[in-house]
Amino acid sequence: MTDIECNGARPHLLLLNWRDTSHPEGGGSERYLERMAEGLASRGYRVTMHCAAHDQAPADEWRRGVRIRRRGNRLTVYLRGLQAVLRTRPDVIVDVQNGIPFFSRLVARCPVHVLVHHVHREQWQPVLGERLGRIGWWIESRLAPRIYRGCRYLTVSLSTRDELVRLGVAPERITVIEPGVDPAPATHAEPDEDPVLAVVGRLVPHKRVEHAIDVLARLAEQWPKLRLEVVGQGWWAENLRRHAQLRGVEDRVTLHGWVEEQDKHEILARSALHLCPSVKEGWGISIMEAAGHGVPSIAYRAAGGVTDSIVHDETGLLAEDFEDLVECVATLLRDGELRATMGAAGRARARKLGWERGIAAFERAISRGYLVP
Repeated sequence: MTDIECNGARPHLLLLNWRDTSHPEGGGSERYLERMAEGLASRGYRVTMHCAAHDQAPADEWRRGVRIRRRGNRLTVYLRGLQAVLRTRPDVIVDVQNGIPFFSRLVARCPVHVLVHHVHREQWQPVLGERLGRIGWWIESRLAPRIYRGCRYLTVSLSTRDELVRLGVAPERITVIEPGVDPAPATHAEPDEDPVLAVVGRLVPHKRVEHAIDVLARLAEQWPKLRLEVVGQGWWAENLRRHAQLRGVEDRVTLHGWVEEQDKHEILARSALHLCPSVKEGWGISIMEAAGHGVPSIAYRAAGGVTDSIVHDETGLLAEDFEDLVECVATLLRDGELRATMGAAGRARARKLGWERGIAAFERAISRGYLVP
């Protein structure tokens, strides 16, 4: 099979993902998938998203033309996903591999596309410990590529594509579809006279928000009024509060938790810099959201997809290590003209990255079936 075949009916697309954006731990990767889903629904596809259940949303919901079915917990969602494949018999499946895929290829009778935001090599052991971490990495790096051999892969950055190639996925089976970014909404905020560092993301260990707190502590003497504002929620929040206390900067760190979308943009608009100290990112949608407000971002070069979302020395900076991260922040805080130039370049780039371009590319990609039988 090389194309979606649906006997004249609207093609049915089944998306298998462990979370959706309403989930307390939902983030940029979930937003990416949902924007693609909504775009395809508007183009005539019947779109069903299967994801884990949680207490902040109903089991069944329709959202912008997409049917969302929430079943199972963080573990059983995978079994329930296989049941959804068998029950609904879709025309095409997008199996989202957040470290662990749904193994839908084992039961599917239609084309399966694997969506990988980033490879989790560096995250397994810090999250699960050495033994379970090795098992997780073996599944991701050895077992999954074997099971999905012949399937097409979708990813969000050239960096992740290169990592997948190193895992044995043939380059011709991989399609890169970068995320879009919504136009930055109008805000009331202006850049604060006292410099603000912003971090936007889930509060989990691999996001390494501690590094942003450490940067603040290191620069506190040079910039006595420097502050850090963190937008996002997650189970690691209390650890971050304790870390700020240990570093003696708890009065300069604001953990906002979850905020409304407009409030997030107000915080970004008043910030001098956006930091993304994560271990690994597939792309970094928050980087482009900050760019939309003319706010440069700084991230670690080794973090993968940030090397695609940040144009080094043009829209932001890529640091080699923590000491370099501190120096990058200090450089841009000292040089307001350079910061403004990078901000203007980032804003211009963000304006070019609309979602429609990505949705069209996503549709073209999923309309093709297996590369080999």
